[in-house]
Amino acid sequence: MSQPIELSLEQQFNIRSFSSQVQQMSPEQAKDFLVKLYEQMVVREATYKELLKHQWGLDSGSTMA
Repeated sequence: MSQPIELSLEQQFNIRSFSSQVQQMSPEQAKDFLVKLYEQMVVREATYKELLKHQWGLDSGSTMA
């Protein structure tokens, strides 16, 4: 990916809104939130990988001739 992905105006607004919410959190709340957010990212990545494996026929249950 040589070019950055361009975000829609709605996505840009959501990022600014999120930033405002984080600024109002205590440091402890922000740390807890960051850990939960990272956990969601890891789960999402694992889900995408499994979906792609299944879509491409790379899951363990398939046979390729």
